Amino acid sequence: MQAAEFDIVIVGGGLAGLSLACALRDTRLRIALVEHRAPLRPPGWDARVYAISPANAAFLQAIGAWQHMAAERIAPIYAMQVFGDGGAKLDFSAYQAGIRELGWILESSLMACELWENVKRQANVSVLCPATPQALEIGPEAAILTLGDGRVLSARLLVGADGRESWVRETLGLPSINTPYGEMGVVANLECERPHRGIARQWFRDDGVLAWLPMAGDRVSIVWSTPDANARSLLAMPADELCATVAAAGDRQLGAFRLLTSAAAFPLRLMQVPRVVARRLALIGDAAHAIHPLSGHGINLGYQDARALAGVLAATPDWQDIGNERLLARYQRERREETLLMQATTHALHKLFRQDLPGLRPLRKLGMNLTNALPVVKNSLVRYAIGAF
Repeated sequence: MQAAEFDIVIVGGGLAGLSLACALRDTRLRIALVEHRAPLRPPGWDARVYAISPANAAFLQAIGAWQHMAAERIAPIYAMQVFGDGGAKLDFSAYQAGIRELGWILESSLMACELWENVKRQANVSVLCPATPQALEIGPEAAILTLGDGRVLSARLLVGADGRESWVRETLGLPSINTPYGEMGVVANLECERPHRGIARQWFRDDGVLAWLPMAGDRVSIVWSTPDANARSLLAMPADELCATVAAAGDRQLGAFRLLTSAAAFPLRLMQVPRVVARRLALIGDAAHAIHPLSGHGINLGYQDARALAGVLAATPDWQDIGNERLLARYQRERREETLLMQATTHALHKLFRQDLPGLRPLRKLGMNLTNALPVVKNSLVRYAIGAF
């Protein structure tokens, strides 16, 4: 079968892959997007939510997605409270940092469906869905992708945006270093008795890290990163017991809870990919990295991957080969520092608060309280974390 020719084939229609396609809408590049299933909006509220930084809200605005998402389902974060050992506390305020919001909480499917509709309308994108990759060969002139139904695609560049268990990465033998945490992230949406006032709350506890993320209305989304055994216990609880447990773990700061979505869980691990580019290949999003969710930066890293790669490709003259590894190395260099920093920081924080060595608890308390007493240091951390620099 003769191959259909494209400039770029993106394997994976998740948030990172879709945003890359949208970011290339004003280029002459011919793009194919390969995805096995279109995104859907669940009834009610999506249990999977993300904290979006101002830098990534600006990116989504620039590619035409942010302004079309339902504003009534987007919750601003005006402040964040972090609780540690023995009453230690850190407060982060958008007002004190000189900005309007620290970020926003959005449902994953809200973003995915809007990006999907944008991509379907793009004149330079062919959406192949449902479609499943079956074989991949990297040649001197093109990457040749064979789909499960026998169709063959040829591209100057193939982008792997197909998640943590990336078929593209594994097929091409790019190594990944996986460090399992022995934990799961338990997620659920709850209605709260008291208004959250746009404050995100996070507790470093003996049984893991618990986050309450403000959603639109009097709702919160929880992410409880906790050892596997405790996660299974939480998942097995009846709704009333789970709500009472979550409320008690956060000192009932928002009163009683009512469960809106069934609790679900996903395994946590650190994944490092030393090389995210090769000849005619680039990896973005979860195919290129995975971090502990305590920072809330997972999809923010993925969106910045898409922004950076799109910038390199859009700036490349028509006569230059976009699959050239030396060209793609610009993307890898641009993204390496932030990715390594976030991986190292979240991994170190996880180890710091999961260890119970003699004398460590008072040191952690002192460190948090000292940071909280130094506004210049604290606000600098906030502005770096949200991409305000």
